[in-house]
Amino acid sequence: MELENLKIEEQIEKATELRYSSLLESLPLGIAIHQNDVLVYVNSYAANIMGANSPAQLIGKSVLEMVHPDYQKMVIERIKGLMDGKPAAAAAEKFIRIDGTEVMVEIYAVPFQYNGKPAVQIVVKDISQQEEANQAIRKSETLFSQLFHNSPFGKVMLDDTGKVVLANSGFENMFGYRQDELKGKELNQFIVPCDLVSEGNDLNSLISAKRIVRIDTQRKHKDGTLFPVIVYGVPIQLENKTIGIFGSYVDMTEQKKTEEELKIRNAELDNFVYKVSHDLRAPLSSVLGLVNVAKLEGNTDSLEDYIKIIGQKVSQLDGFISDVLSHSKNLKLDVKIELIDLHKLVSQTFTSLDYMKGVDQIKKNIRIEGVSFFSDPWRLGEIFRNLISNAIKYRDLEKDTQSISINIHTTPQQSSILFSDNGIGIDDTNIKKVFDMFYRASAQSDGSGLGLYVVKNAMEKLGGSIQVNSNLGKGTSFELKIPNQTLIVSKPSLTA
Repeated sequence: MELENLKIEEQIEKATELRYSSLLESLPLGIAIHQNDVLVYVNSYAANIMGANSPAQLIGKSVLEMVHPDYQKMVIERIKGLMDGKPAAAAAEKFIRIDGTEVMVEIYAVPFQYNGKPAVQIVVKDISQQEEANQAIRKSETLFSQLFHNSPFGKVMLDDTGKVVLANSGFENMFGYRQDELKGKELNQFIVPCDLVSEGNDLNSLISAKRIVRIDTQRKHKDGTLFPVIVYGVPIQLENKTIGIFGSYVDMTEQKKTEEELKIRNAELDNFVYKVSHDLRAPLSSVLGLVNVAKLEGNTDSLEDYIKIIGQKVSQLDGFISDVLSHSKNLKLDVKIELIDLHKLVSQTFTSLDYMKGVDQIKKNIRIEGVSFFSDPWRLGEIFRNLISNAIKYRDLEKDTQSISINIHTTPQQSSILFSDNGIGIDDTNIKKVFDMFYRASAQSDGSGLGLYVVKNAMEKLGGSIQVNSNLGKGTSFELKIPNQTLIVSKPSLTA
């Protein structure tokens, strides 16, 4: 009877094991059992995960043999805990398949008794696709983060209420706010000028309505200054619903400045073309008229006078062309630094102007002191020639003594040069215009009107400054500050 009962129990146990085994085989999960680090049971799903043709290929193999070396230490610790009766939390591990390829799996493990002996049952889930998806997400997040934070433009991300979520360093530098000052707060309150509040609100509304916007406008720095920007707004959408806004800000200050300078240059060019054509044609027309008059019968007695006037007109034309060429050369020629002999420069300038009427009546007061001076000889020559010739041209004929004073003091940093005369002077109305292109301050002028314009531009090329002071009827002075370019001249040039 006892033997019969024992057989019945064995049959029940076998039937139970069979049903359990059938259940494990039908599960869409990998199931395995190992004892003493050796696999004793593997279902078909687990065998498939490991790339085996059948569970039999895995039975008897060491568990650690299938674990990637990077994860073996962790697995050993987990098995040790399981054998002590402690359940292990789910963990991601990397396994090596039969063919040597790698597979990411998620492992659930519990200790239990198998055939009356301690064992570990594991549930294996293939998470390769999930891991690939996670890697793709991480890659996308990294790409977004780098594009967002490393952009040289101002970038900001807002939530659906217009409050700041993120701001990059470009935005912080552009507006002067740190991200932590703005986070969780409505952006428009900080950077939109008072008179553009409605514009800022309208932009947010348009973007929330799934519109991509671009607008040229102004925004406000933390210190209150306004500056021109281009604002780009892009809706952030999830499941066809706008959940936030990406804003991009491009500081247009330099471009606007360049555009304004270009407008000025274009206006100057238009004026230049007009004046050049006019000032070239005027003396040529006079010469042509005089030639025609000289051809008439009976004008032989006046021929010498006509030739003299023609000579004056040609000289005037030559001077004008010379000034035009100087202006062009100043714009195009690179700055060339040399040691300047200031005494020689002043002397040669006066000598080159000996042809001017009244130059022999000018009393010269020259004082030059200080260290060696290095600058661009051609531009310095143009500056001296124009300022000295102006002093001669606009001398006051009603004064007994007509004088020009040149005081030069040079330090290692700069040369301070003061040109002063006791000529007719310039009234307050005209003083601000003397450096304009083609401006003539006096009815006495027969020049091109380019001289002081060339001087101003040459000073800009040299990195210097020039100021004019004048009193009508008393005289005019020009104060120049020109950097001493000693440091950029090489030692061989200094000793040559």
